[in-house]
Amino acid sequence: MYHDLKSYYWWPGMKREIADFVARCLTCQKIKAEHQKPGGLLQPLPIPMWKWEHITMDFIVGLTRTQRRHDAIWVVVDRLTKSAHFLAIKTTCNAKQLAELYIQEIVRLHGGPLSIVSNRDTKFSSKFWEGFQSTMGTRVNLSTTFHLQTDG
Repeated sequence: MYHDLKSYYWWPGMKREIADFVARCLTCQKIKAEHQKPGGLLQPLPIPMWKWEHITMDFIVGLTRTQRRHDAIWVVVDRLTKSAHFLAIKTTCNAKQLAELYIQEIVRLHGGPLSIVSNRDTKFSSKFWEGFQSTMGTRVNLSTTFHLQTDG
């Protein structure tokens, strides 16, 4: 900031005042490049060869309840075509109920996928869901909050 300002302005004690201002400014501390971790290389997922072979899924929660008491949406997206299914669910649904809905709405229409990318929600990482996926022959890739490039 000092180097930018010195070409236009000057006053006694200017360098010290600018250093004090930057040290107290939260925004300045956040955007300074030397205070940030390097991002690392992105690791994109391979491009699918056929539709509905590789999908992603996640929940949208915190919605107002419908007449049928649904208060969340389960989003299942095909990674190749970006077409999606939006399934109304209750946040109280367990893994078994989700598996039944998954077979009824996704597998019935598109067959079983080869891989699923999802976050680490307890419903996706439960023992039942892992057993269900291994029975179906599906590989599950779990993403993390701070590694968003996992799901493309």
